[in-house]
Amino acid sequence: MTDQTVPSETVPSETVPSETTADLWAAIDALWTWLDTDQPIGGREGMALCMLKLSEEVGEVAQAVIGATGQNPRKGVTHTWEDVQGELCDVVITALVALRTLTPDTREVFGRHLERVTKRSLGPASP
Repeated sequence: MTDQTVPSETVPSETVPSETTADLWAAIDALWTWLDTDQPIGGREGMALCMLKLSEEVGEVAQAVIGATGQNPRKGVTHTWEDVQGELCDVVITALVALRTLTPDTREVFGRHLERVTKRSLGPASP
């Protein structure tokens, strides 16, 4: 296995505007409402299917990485690192919508968990 680095153009060089945070949670609520309204299977089974959607999205990340690195000799390079970024965003969105399926307090639950993980990983003096 060779050590491959991600091309530097895929690393963000600017910070996310603060209004994006509010827009994120509004978008997650809107997506959840849309999906919940049009969901053909409800209840516990529908919730389980929402969680399984994450596996599908993670598989698409794997497919994009394999395609970006040309690891499939039959197909060669089929994706870009920008494709990988998009697929990773799909995973994040799907995870947040799945979390919203479990609780209407998605923002607070995620914020508390992120704080715990950050402190555990970076120590108590972390932001």
